Amino acid sequence: MIRRSLAFFFFMAILWSLPASAQKFETDEDLTKWIKSLKYETNLVPLSNKDGKLIANIQVPKGYKYLNPKDSKIVLEDVWGNPPSDPGLGILFIASETPLDLGSYAITIDYVEEGHVDDEDSKEIKYDELLSELQESAKEESEQRKKDGYSGLELVGWASAPYYDSAAKKLHWAKEYKFEGTETNTLNYNIRVLGRTGYLLLNVLGDISVLKRVEGDVGRILKSVEFSEGNRYADYDSKIDNLAAYGIGGLIAGGLLKKAGLFAVIGGFLLKGAKLLIPAAIGLFYAIRRFIFGKGKPEDTASGPGDKET
Repeated sequence: MIRRSLAFFFFMAILWSLPASAQKFETDEDLTKWIKSLKYETNLVPLSNKDGKLIANIQVPKGYKYLNPKDSKIVLEDVWGNPPSDPGLGILFIASETPLDLGSYAITIDYVEEGHVDDEDSKEIKYDELLSELQESAKEESEQRKKDGYSGLELVGWASAPYYDSAAKKLHWAKEYKFEGTETNTLNYNIRVLGRTGYLLLNVLGDISVLKRVEGDVGRILKSVEFSEGNRYADYDSKIDNLAAYGIGGLIAGGLLKKAGLFAVIGGFLLKGAKLLIPAAIGLFYAIRRFIFGKGKPEDTASGPGDKET
């Protein structure tokens, strides 16, 4: 099961209690009015860490729009029903859609500062073997989930095999999951951009039907995000900067974690702390309220906007 090195991830969780209604909005009309008032950005957006220091920039890709961290926090917690958490660096939405639209996906952006990720292992990783380990881990998690009264799950396989661009220092891969009681499989698409002392974490979560759309867009999404001067991978200084306790394999194997009892995020929607992302196969806000996986307990409700990372 594994390593504290990726301890900020929580493996495979989706089903937890949604509040009966969004706390910030007393009526659906209030919610709709607020959604219409949102101001999105479509140009160059600076991304800063918690201390307000510029770490990267995103040139919002054509066909997308960016929502700032403040409003993203309200979307995550009050619209999609996630527990209180750090809002990260914002959310990318499809340009023609809103947090209440059904059948699509969004991309959360975050920054993880756990040290410089050495990519020396990138050419040695045997992805088929890694997948087998992940699948075995998923089986164990599935059995534990059932004992706890939740729906079981299966890691079907790579939806898109891991690919690491050693020149650009960018990594992406996708996994396909099957949850008991659901007709549509879940897509868990992960994007990582390596920097000097950490990495940018972009997570896409939706049902498997959006895979081709994401694959068609992943190139421009990758090109849109770059670390600022002084924060790039090449700026790493071994004399003063910390080295992460894991490499490329560790980033991908984030699901092989020691059981934590509470599973906070599904697949690659692995965000810092217990942040959950857009969960899958379920349409957004209104659908989330109605959707229950399998025949589990009432609290086995998907907790994110739907589609649909981990």
